[in-house]
Amino acid sequence: MTELLPLVTYCFVMSSTPGPNNMMLTASGANFGYRGSLPHLLGIGVGGAVQTFVACLGLGALFAAYPALHAVLRVTGAVYLLVLAWKLTGGAAVKGAEVPQPLSFAQGALFQAVNPKSWVKAITVASVFMPAGMGVASGALLVSVVGLAITFPCTSAWALFGVAIRRFLTDPRRHRLFNGIMAGALAVLAILLLR
Repeated sequence: MTELLPLVTYCFVMSSTPGPNNMMLTASGANFGYRGSLPHLLGIGVGGAVQTFVACLGLGALFAAYPALHAVLRVTGAVYLLVLAWKLTGGAAVKGAEVPQPLSFAQGALFQAVNPKSWVKAITVASVFMPAGMGVASGALLVSVVGLAITFPCTSAWALFGVAIRRFLTDPRRHRLFNGIMAGALAVLAILLLR
């Protein structure tokens, strides 16, 4: 069990610190509540676990061999964050458009494919924390499940923070201001990805 402590600590730090997933979950919690954000939360956890499993099976070596793939991920992730920021501000709303909805399970899971922080986590787990003495598939499954078990409560805390501040957002001006700030944070993250 003590061999898992460094992995648990690493997953806790990576899942608890600010990043694209946690910014989006805070905004989602404030706008749609915890229950409305739950599919997104589960998608992040499962998508991250699948990503870690695949990285442990060797996809991480592909990124090491072809560094240009990192640039593709950074640009794709940055563009997606900018689109989400635009939607969050209401910039995409037009007369008669449908009401904004929280991200789905599939959207949360698929976002991990373009989330550079998620790739850093998956590749680090694959290269540093794979258990010795286990088969590759069973080791990959173990670290992926541990990562999922740690990620869910950490990301839930960010969505619950959004829920907690929801009562302060009953005034439409404050709500627009909050969404603008969260959209700005996503835009800053997108710009930082491109550096």
